[in-house]
Amino acid sequence: MNADELKRAAAAEALKSVESGMALGLGTGSTVRHLVDLLGEEIRSGRLSDIVGVPTSVKTENQAVEVGIPLIELGSRTELDLTIDGADEVAPGLDLIKGLGAALLREKMVAQASRRLIIISDDSKIVSKLGTRVPLPVEVVDWSLEALKTFIESTGAEAQLRLDSSGKAVRSDNGNVFLDARYPVGLEDAVALEGELLHRAGIVDTGLFLGMAEAAVIASPEGVYTLTPESHIPLLS
Repeated sequence: MNADELKRAAAAEALKSVESGMALGLGTGSTVRHLVDLLGEEIRSGRLSDIVGVPTSVKTENQAVEVGIPLIELGSRTELDLTIDGADEVAPGLDLIKGLGAALLREKMVAQASRRLIIISDDSKIVSKLGTRVPLPVEVVDWSLEALKTFIESTGAEAQLRLDSSGKAVRSDNGNVFLDARYPVGLEDAVALEGELLHRAGIVDTGLFLGMAEAAVIASPEGVYTLTPESHIPLLS
């Protein structure tokens, strides 16, 4: 299977956790696009009913409307039953880096409002330590960026403003921008780093999702398997 087929396989497996009557958090990203397509098919066929979703981005919202998934606002339910989302890195304990899709704040808000969080991914996202494959996305306000960049770099990173193909700053649906922080040897203490970053005014949130996921459905050329926080994570050679 190619990379796109692996993503669809992971999405199909995670969809087995969805039951009629659920309120779902719908993540953002290339793997979640497959999930939304498949969920729409299940709803249209009648195999799933009374499903409502909370999208984590305008992109996901538009796709969900297109495939016929009823949507609600976050907060209109006391608690969501389940959120299914992707990840940019999956480390031991199912600690995650997310946010390269520019939706980390809404993704985290929806995940925190859910009883369960399941991650879907292909096996290229598995790492032994966070920050070794991708930079850590840091969502910041669009003011005094140089001061925020200097602060982030004081934590040991090289920080860079994320730009789109036209050279303009990538913005979240909230209007914020991103400083992507690359740590030369990865994150030695993700919990401490998150606390340090979030204590700084102007930093809205980070792409660290620590201790939040109950399972990760991983697709590999050998098949689809599920990891839990207690699992030994098989690393790519």
